[in-house]
Amino acid sequence: MAVPPALARLVDALKRLPGVGTRTAERLAFHLLRAPHDETHELAEALLALQDAVVACSTCHNLAESDPCSLCSDPDREHARLLVVEQPRDVTAFEEAGWKGLYHVLLGHVSPLEGVEAKDLTLSALVDRVSGGSVSEVIVATNPDYEGDATALHIVRALDGQPVQVSRIARGVASGSAIEYSNSAMLSDALAGRVNLEGGGR
Repeated sequence: MAVPPALARLVDALKRLPGVGTRTAERLAFHLLRAPHDETHELAEALLALQDAVVACSTCHNLAESDPCSLCSDPDREHARLLVVEQPRDVTAFEEAGWKGLYHVLLGHVSPLEGVEAKDLTLSALVDRVSGGSVSEVIVATNPDYEGDATALHIVRALDGQPVQVSRIARGVASGSAIEYSNSAMLSDALAGRVNLEGGGR
């Protein structure tokens, strides 16, 4: 059947979202078409406000509505300890696991197949934070997969010679899995069982 241009435009827009194929996009579009007006209006307003309200923290690069973010500006957190993660969603997972230090978000991982190199991450900003002298421990919490391991190696090399202890979370997180899918107990065990990385700092 002929699809109205407005509906076809919505389907095309939804298909650009990660993990959304044609069939899923069509189901979502038809759901929104039948949804109450206030529900679709709220969704539209939330989407329009998203880029205006959310910013990247200039210190840790996590997503927030203020700069610096509420975590970096919290005086009660352990400012001498940095947990390095790949994505902002990993921060949420470790917050639920009870981490009390600060974060540094790389905004990705090293992946030659995807054309992502170490220079494309916030690695230089991490080095700048550590070289400031206020950080005594860096805990690498990249995903336990090939890309995460490669990224961890780049972090160790970048921090070599810095007066900081560098460790990596233990394999309490299953190899090949993603941190965002790990439960809080697994993440707590991984933090407690972290190991030192050779060649990184003191």
